[in-house]
Amino acid sequence: MNARAPLRTDGWVAVDIPPRRWIGVLGVVAFLGLWQVTAMWLADSTLLASPLAVVAAMGQMLREPFAGATLETHLLFSLARFLAGFGLAVAVGIPLGMAMGHWRGLDALVKPIFNLLRFIAPIAWVPFAVLWFGTGFGGPVLIIFSGAFPACVIGAYGGARLVDVRLLEAARMLGARHMRILLEVMLPSAMPSIVAALRVAAGNAWQSLVGAELIVASSGLAYLMVRGQMNRTIVVVLVGMLAIGLVGLLLEWLFRHFERFVDRRLGGSAS
Repeated sequence: MNARAPLRTDGWVAVDIPPRRWIGVLGVVAFLGLWQVTAMWLADSTLLASPLAVVAAMGQMLREPFAGATLETHLLFSLARFLAGFGLAVAVGIPLGMAMGHWRGLDALVKPIFNLLRFIAPIAWVPFAVLWFGTGFGGPVLIIFSGAFPACVIGAYGGARLVDVRLLEAARMLGARHMRILLEVMLPSAMPSIVAALRVAAGNAWQSLVGAELIVASSGLAYLMVRGQMNRTIVVVLVGMLAIGLVGLLLEWLFRHFERFVDRRLGGSAS
C-alpha cells in the first residue's frame, strides 16, 4: 500500500511535486489537447487538422505514395542530403578549425574571410545552389553545408585554443612535429568542445535542410510540405512538420548522449 501523504500542522496535506519528466509529459498532453480543441473549434480541415487526423494520415502515407513516394522514402531522401552536407561540413570544418587554432598565420589569413561568410544565412546560398546544381542532390547539400560549417570551425578552433600550453610545450620538447601535436595532443584535448559544436552543427544542418528542400528539391520531407500546401491538404503539411520535428528530436538525443559519453571518457565537463 502507498503511504498516505503526511498531514501538516496547519491542516493541509503535503503533496510531493511530480518528477520533472512527468511535468514534461503533462506539457505535451496539454499542447495536444489545445491543438485538438482548436481544430474542433475551427471545424475546417483545410485550416488545421487534429492530432488524430495527422497520425492517421501519417500511417496512410507510410503505405501509399504522395508526391511520388511514400513517407519513409521522402525521409530517406532528406537523411541522405543531411548526412552528405553535415559530413562534408565536419570533414572540412573540424580540420580547418584545428589548424587555425594551431597556426597563428593561418588564423590571421582565414579568420576575416570566415567571419564574413559565417554571418551569411544558409538560405542566401539558394541562388547559387539553383544555378550550380539545379534541383538535384548537390543544391540542398550546399545549403546544408553552409549551415553546419561555421559551428564546426568555431568549435574546433575554440577547443584548440583552450589546450593546456604545458602539454604543447612537453610535446615539442619530446620532438613531436606539428601534425603529431595536432592529432595526439590537441585533438583529444579539444574533443569535448568539438562534440558540443557537432551537436549545434547538426541542429543547424537539419534546419537548413528544411529551407533547402522547400526551394531546391523535388523530394524530401519539406518538399512533401510544399506539395501539401499546393494541394491545400493541411494534414500533409502537418505530417511533414511532425516528421521533421521527430527526426530533429532524435538527432538532439543522439548527440547529447554522445557528448556525455565523450565527457566521461575524457574527463571534461558536459553542458
